[in-house]
Amino acid sequence: MSDGLEFEEFYRAEFPNLVRAMFLLVPDDDEAQELAQEAMVRVYERWNRVRSMDRPGGYVYQVAVNLNRRRIRSLAMRTRRLLMFGGGLQHVETTETRRELSEAIGSLSMRLREAFMLVDWLGMSSEEAGRILQIEPASVRSRVHRARNELRSHLTAGEDGHG
Repeated sequence: MSDGLEFEEFYRAEFPNLVRAMFLLVPDDDEAQELAQEAMVRVYERWNRVRSMDRPGGYVYQVAVNLNRRRIRSLAMRTRRLLMFGGGLQHVETTETRRELSEAIGSLSMRLREAFMLVDWLGMSSEEAGRILQIEPASVRSRVHRARNELRSHLTAGEDGHG
């Protein structure tokens, strides 16, 4: 079987679930698609090595999560710049408020963000989220608590800086 054909089968089998998993991290369908596509491109570039791994599907998920982490770091840097140079934002528009909230969530570490999104945004129990994240439910609750505190601090720091 040629490498190209083998990759196509891998792509067909993994891509739909990868997009769904990325949607849990970035609740925007276009962003989830982009992350999944970029991860698949990177796996394709390394296919000779990846195909011999025990779990190539797990590798593509890790690549996508790492790409999202880079995206979050970039968002966090832009948020910091916005807060430093934002000036008079007392009369914030609704779309801008949504953007700031999205950036605040994006500034969370991946561990906190994953737990926060699964529990607070998707309404999963800590047990369900723990199974997905492969951690104890108590760890999920701890991460969600820390995520809420960081978001609260992040968002109120932005308000304090403009008042």
